[in-house]
Amino acid sequence: MDDIFLPSGRLRPDILDEATTRVLREALAHTRATNWDSVRTPHLFMGLLAAPDSGVFKWASKLGADLPGLLDQFRDLFYQSNAEPVPPLLLNREFLSDNVIRLLRDAYGRAADCGRFSLTPMDLLITLFTTPNSIVAECFERIGVTAAKLTELAVLAERDVPAK
Repeated sequence: MDDIFLPSGRLRPDILDEATTRVLREALAHTRATNWDSVRTPHLFMGLLAAPDSGVFKWASKLGADLPGLLDQFRDLFYQSNAEPVPPLLLNREFLSDNVIRLLRDAYGRAADCGRFSLTPMDLLITLFTTPNSIVAECFERIGVTAAKLTELAVLAERDVPAK
């Protein structure tokens, strides 16, 4: 499988559908808004919540979650009040944590396994929940929702969404 990055370090635009591009832009915005200097997995999740496609809406509905409320909770949970001002961020390898890079590669692999050439928000969401030691899944575990349940609901939601 080809790498997800161009030689310049930028994320390859050809592997992202429009909805995923919106999610990643939102993830960058929430990285800045929470005063982090690199995109972390919770920021990807915030991007999914801020720019949900129909699959993410269906997942939230199956979970019984309020997307704006969940976004506010995650933003508050990961806000760094004593951080330095955040420099401009881009979708470059240097601004992504190792876990985010691994997650993006795994999500792209999942898309390829499903016969798609670009990754979708649902690839990101499902990979967020199936990644070992996921901080996002851990946040849900604290309130009694397991990673397995989150994944199950995401897969069911993905099946309910018509293929493009």
